[in-house]
Amino acid sequence: MRALIIEDEKKTAQYLKKGLTENGFVADVAENGEDGLHLATTAEYAFVILDVMLPDRDGWSIITELRRTGKQTPVIFLTARDAVEDRVKGLELGADDYLVKPFAFSELLARIKTILRRGPTRYPEVLQVTDLEIDFLKRKAKRGAKRLDLSPKEFLLLWLLASHAGEILTRTYISEQVWDMNFDCDTNVVDVAILRLRKKLDEPFPVKLLHSVRGVGYVLEDRSEEDIP
Repeated sequence: MRALIIEDEKKTAQYLKKGLTENGFVADVAENGEDGLHLATTAEYAFVILDVMLPDRDGWSIITELRRTGKQTPVIFLTARDAVEDRVKGLELGADDYLVKPFAFSELLARIKTILRRGPTRYPEVLQVTDLEIDFLKRKAKRGAKRLDLSPKEFLLLWLLASHAGEILTRTYISEQVWDMNFDCDTNVVDVAILRLRKKLDEPFPVKLLHSVRGVGYVLEDRSEEDIP
């Protein structure tokens, strides 16, 4: 899942990005209101973390414009403005939640999970491909009764492949979604990560789910019936 952070305080933005990345999200950062609104309206995000006081355009006008154009991306205000009237204003403008700085990241993460459970979002909470089950919010994956011990990046990679089960994903697309948009596709980090994931996902099991497509990329699907004469 990709998140957008619209925050002009660099330390806070980097703290948020680090925390979200460690919990399986890919996060983009906009340091002013105009850039934030452009990203929020032209790209697809699971949710937006939005400050109120921003250069160029404030958070109030950003969410107003988002809702005016029909964008229903969940928005969480994260701001130092703690007056009751500010909280009410944010929620009335269409925010899904309002959290005051200073904040505990664990509380923010809990609120994000609550929002993703109830929507609006196009991401299911649990994905299943044959005997593979992935619970995104609990960060758990298992095949049959066996729990898969995955790193955060391996989990995100598996979620991406499973959410596009049966669809061939290119290395470029995988790198953009898992390692951020500016990833250097000339490196072999995608292939190395796939190799490590395959050892945990497929090697202990007779039916293989993760397949290479020569010259293109990778696909997650059950091909066992194709081998039956």
